[in-house]
Amino acid sequence: MNPDAATDAEDTEDIDTANREGRPVRSYRVAVGDQSLDFRTVAINDPVPLGRQLLEAAGHQDVDAYSLFAILASGDFEEVRLDETFDLRGKGAERFIAFRSDRNFRLYLNGRALRWGEPVIAGVVLYTLSKVSNDDAVYLETSGGGSRLIEPGDHVDLTQPGVEKFITAARGYEITVNTRPRTVVGSLVTYEQIVQLAFPGPHDSNVEFTMTYRHAASTPPSGELGAGGSVRIKNGSTFNVTRTVQS
Repeated sequence: MNPDAATDAEDTEDIDTANREGRPVRSYRVAVGDQSLDFRTVAINDPVPLGRQLLEAAGHQDVDAYSLFAILASGDFEEVRLDETFDLRGKGAERFIAFRSDRNFRLYLNGRALRWGEPVIAGVVLYTLSKVSNDDAVYLETSGGGSRLIEPGDHVDLTQPGVEKFITAARGYEITVNTRPRTVVGSLVTYEQIVQLAFPGPHDSNVEFTMTYRHAASTPPSGELGAGGSVRIKNGSTFNVTRTVQS
């Protein structure tokens, strides 16, 4: 363990807070994680440590077998070489990822440059790094201008030719409306939205609709939906809409 590494959490503080307040940091608290984004918080007194100092502070023994990357405030990754200094004050970096590998792969996530020290990256890692909302998903751009949905449980091979580019966008859901398959964007649908999918166009004031749903993501997962209402959906949610003309 590096002698500069501190262990008393009461004497440490995060870099970002001190920078915002325009004062020096007593001891730098940073988090060093792995390919699963399992971070360990450590403290170091040196404001300009070597890469190997950061690894040693995180408890890694055979540091020469590791590569280290800083996650900058912009979300970009920057390599931290073992025998080069990294200015914690200037970069404002508080998180680092260590890989037991001397090879790294370049990829992009929403335009941000990342370096990954493993030949495969897990979908759940991409979701965590991109900080997507519940209604968004991660997609891998494919040749020809298309994209492929990446689920959290997926694993993407980074050894293929070219540089993988990932984006986040609203997730599309496959539902059924009056026995017809439909695709909607976002997990919350309204009564009025489903009516338009079932019976497109304007409707006279004497036309009424009744609606039932099944296999929804809401609680309860089945029931009736009235004007002005909404329901949370998932793939496979089913709606039945009946149109009645009042005399």
